[in-house]
Amino acid sequence: MASHAKKTLNFKISLFFFAVSVTLIVVLTAISLFAFRQFAISAATEHLRTAAEIVQARLMETPISDIKNQENFLHRLAEIQNLRSVHVVLSPVVNEQIDTERKSGYVPDQIEKNVLQTGKPEFEISENNGETLFRGTIPYTTGEGGDSGCLQCQLAQPGAVLGAVTMIMPITTLRHNGLVTIATIIGAVILAVIILFILLYCLLRPISATASAIEHAVQDALDGNFKNEVEQKTHDEIGQIASDMNRLLKFLDAGINKINHYISQLVVRQPKPGENLLLATIDMVENMAHISQYKFDIDTDESKFDVYHRLLDTINGRFLDGQGEFSIYETSNDSSELHPILVGGMIDTPCRWCDQKILTDPKSCRVFHSGRTFNAFNPSDVCYCFKQGDDTIPRYPLCFPIHQSGAASIIVQLVVKETDKDHILANLPYIRVYLADTAPVLEVRRLMETLRESSLRDPMTGLKNRRFLEEYIDTLTANVRRKQTNVAILMLDLDHFKMVNDTYGHDAGDAVLKALANVIKITVRASDIVIRYGGEEFMVVLQDASSSDALNVAEKIRASVAAMQINHNGVVLQKTISIGIASFHGDSCTFWQAVKFADVALYHAKEAGRNRVQHFTSDMWSDNQEY
Repeated sequence: MASHAKKTLNFKISLFFFAVSVTLIVVLTAISLFAFRQFAISAATEHLRTAAEIVQARLMETPISDIKNQENFLHRLAEIQNLRSVHVVLSPVVNEQIDTERKSGYVPDQIEKNVLQTGKPEFEISENNGETLFRGTIPYTTGEGGDSGCLQCQLAQPGAVLGAVTMIMPITTLRHNGLVTIATIIGAVILAVIILFILLYCLLRPISATASAIEHAVQDALDGNFKNEVEQKTHDEIGQIASDMNRLLKFLDAGINKINHYISQLVVRQPKPGENLLLATIDMVENMAHISQYKFDIDTDESKFDVYHRLLDTINGRFLDGQGEFSIYETSNDSSELHPILVGGMIDTPCRWCDQKILTDPKSCRVFHSGRTFNAFNPSDVCYCFKQGDDTIPRYPLCFPIHQSGAASIIVQLVVKETDKDHILANLPYIRVYLADTAPVLEVRRLMETLRESSLRDPMTGLKNRRFLEEYIDTLTANVRRKQTNVAILMLDLDHFKMVNDTYGHDAGDAVLKALANVIKITVRASDIVIRYGGEEFMVVLQDASSSDALNVAEKIRASVAAMQINHNGVVLQKTISIGIASFHGDSCTFWQAVKFADVALYHAKEAGRNRVQHFTSDMWSDNQEY
């Protein structure tokens, strides 16, 4: 490319100079030829005029009738004046005064007739057998008084044409000399042009060489190579340009390498051999700008789910054109379980790409066990828990741990196709930066969630507490009204629980409460809500449950508690429980009113002998008002 540019520059300058030179030579030749022709014609014309005047003077002094003397004179004149031929033709006025015997036998041609008639000289150039001849026919006239020397023309008027002198003069030698002169001039001009061209080439050579070197350096710079140096060939402005170009290249090389070095430390990405350093640096700067904006955005996200969604949307949008598939797993507090948090962007969705055993046996997950990134494209990395999808397109997992408190507590799984391999591997350093910047934000969000969760749970039984119910009640009632379903409310109270504390101590009472909580949890559904309402009183909220469903669940709980045996310090404790039931929408139009009705039903169960289940009826409320 640089050589082509050099040839183009030299070619353009040479072509321009050649065109100017050729134009100059052509114009000079044309001017010289025209000037020579005009000069030759002018010189020949003056020469013939002079000879004509001599002839005219001779004719005025010699009788016209003396033709012999005239012909001798004309012959000698032709020899002296270097004329090919000279002859005189007389006008009709003179011919009338000459005897027929003395008249010349020459018949005038058309040019001579014209001259005799108009009295104006005529000249022409002709070629004869390769010889160039110049002919002139010049008239001569009478004087003012009709005096013509020895000839008295009685019939001629003053100024009348008496005759014409025709002379033919060869100008071949003159033309030859003129052409030689012109050729000499043109040769001198061509020689001068050649000398000027050599001087111009010597002058332009460092310019074109510098321009070529600069173009080569610029092309390499566009490819990320700033190591070239332009040779300084002169000490003028061109040399200064070369020097400044070298300074600029060194400055850019140092600056780009410094930027690349610092950013590479942040993203742990090194340019590949042969990679365009400039483009690599631009790519890193661009990605770091996006990462900086991402950090700002996740700081404003309120929940960990918002952070998860933003992380996946960012990676998917920037590196996979929105075609990626993701899963996010969290470990339990004691690291004994893995919970799928987001699968395919959905919350509370079962595993899709992993074997279910990783949920109960986290150590079977290679990333959780090793705490290192798993890359399925690496031949040395093998995961036996990964499962391909239902279609025939093979997919490859890339799993990234997010460490908190020194352990892999979150696993981000990215599932990609073979066609995305090169692109995703090239961007792995950036994905790791996104995950690293997400880790502290997630840790804070999870800590806040844990703190909030602890404030909504009973620390002894692990059940939700009454505060949770107060915060959740608006959501619960809104769902019930939207779905037009019923919610059954069970109020549970251990029979004679105070006796356990008084007899065996509060430790025994706590053991009984924990055992009761476990019994209730394993009896109800995962979608139902179990709450320690206060002391030995518990509440169960059965969603989408009819009255018969509520009675069945309550009876199972009662029977399980009655059969429960608790060993405490060598003592077997056995308790019973009373349960009251009310329905939100069935028995009351408000949730809290239904809670009150369930509490009234519980009271009636205790009054009826305890260890029983009692459903609220409308007559209980009127009876209750007496208390």
